[in-house]
Amino acid sequence: MQYEIHVDDQIGASWSESFDGMHITSGPDGSTIAGDVADRSALHGLLDRVRDLGLTVVSVIRVDPNPQEKS
Repeated sequence: MQYEIHVDDQIGASWSESFDGMHITSGPDGSTIAGDVADRSALHGLLDRVRDLGLTVVSVIRVDPNPQEKS
């Protein structure tokens, strides 16, 4: 599964190692931590790290890597 975790804080790409190598992008509205997450336990581990670092979660979105067109 792929997830995007949006936080209300500015974090740089150098934080990627803190989040198991996930891709980090920052913009005027905060930062996005995105990438593959093995299972629910791994997702909770990532969210625990976000909490431990004092970051404010805006949203967590599961991303469908192969969206199917609706007829």
